[in-house]
Amino acid sequence: MGARAPRGFGQYSGTARALERVGERWSLLILRDLLQGARRYGDLKASLPRIPTNILSDRLRELQEAGLLRRVPVVRGGYELTPLGRALEPVIVELERWGWSSLREAGEGETMSGDALAHSLRAAFRADAAGSLPPTEYVLHVGGASVAAIVAGGALDVVPVGPGSVQAPANRRMGTPQPEAILELVLDPETLRDLLSGAIDPVADPAAVPVLAGRPEFVVRFCRTFRIEPVGPETSGAVAATQSVA
Repeated sequence: MGARAPRGFGQYSGTARALERVGERWSLLILRDLLQGARRYGDLKASLPRIPTNILSDRLRELQEAGLLRRVPVVRGGYELTPLGRALEPVIVELERWGWSSLREAGEGETMSGDALAHSLRAAFRADAAGSLPPTEYVLHVGGASVAAIVAGGALDVVPVGPGSVQAPANRRMGTPQPEAILELVLDPETLRDLLSGAIDPVADPAAVPVLAGRPEFVVRFCRTFRIEPVGPETSGAVAATQSVA
């Protein structure tokens, strides 16, 4: 049985047509996770633990029929984005940045998956600032998610690490310069939020971010490389990012 046809808004409009394709609950989060690479059904379910299995199946069929994703022949039960689906990346990245201004304390039962963490780092990445800094690998453990973000020459590659991670293709790191430094942090989601927004200034308060491995001054480098500017009233209260090079 095919997926149900999307309900139309009765408007000849690009926005209306887009929402008819991706405006259903969970659709954009599924696309967000597939932006990180091909995923199996089980991977998507693990990343979105509250989605009912029947809804996940329906959304996958709907997105496939809309031409946004396709099955991956070499990955049993796998899905990947089509060029049409990947074209939504700038939209989903901007939604991520916009949404960070509304993040408060994590609610009961709220988690951060590896794909969500990777997407947040991609949204926060500042290629212009990173281009002037030495190649660095940042290993972040946030809640139950762990990723390694390799930054070199203004380029970013984020790969999952740790138990239960969805491994990236073997060629992802080919050609990536060897990092000159490694920084490993264990953070709660709120501390990550404050680091990315500039609410924590690692120069003024170096003890605010405990370092698991690496030099503490590399936290300054992280804050120069990854930043999401708050939108709205929070902007005036944000701490200005340091301009010194670590």
